[in-house]
Amino acid sequence: MEQRVNRVTDHACFGCGEQNPIGLRLAFYRREEAVEALFTPRPEHEGYAGLVHGGILATLLDEAMSWAVIAKTHHLMVTARMEITYRQPVEVGQPLRVVGWVEQQRARSARARAAIHDATAGDLLVEAHGLFLRAPEERERAWWARYVPGDSGQR
Repeated sequence: MEQRVNRVTDHACFGCGEQNPIGLRLAFYRREEAVEALFTPRPEHEGYAGLVHGGILATLLDEAMSWAVIAKTHHLMVTARMEITYRQPVEVGQPLRVVGWVEQQRARSARARAAIHDATAGDLLVEAHGLFLRAPEERERAWWARYVPGDSGQR
């Protein structure tokens, strides 16, 4: 059975919240040591004619890495740095598979990677790596209560 990582969705996060009418509404599922979501960009995600805006692709990668970090470390961290390589243009309407995983975990930080693949052909389209830092303890507790209720995050 698939385990959804971001189970609480009644919030307005642009990436994963279902209460945001213009959001991406990403649903991430655990896949061994990674998390994965399927996403098909719509016309409102367009940059140049027919192509997905790079900022939307960056958001997909950031969300994948963030949820991979949460799933692996059991800490809510924020993006400190992210580097993206756009390998191929991504077309509006093209089904995508977004995957994120943690490469390195430390007490207060994590390094993660993410990739966007054509969901049909499997081609690598965009990839990123990033550094994530733990939020201050009080903020992290508040976020756990909001985004992952019933799980203290402390493991």
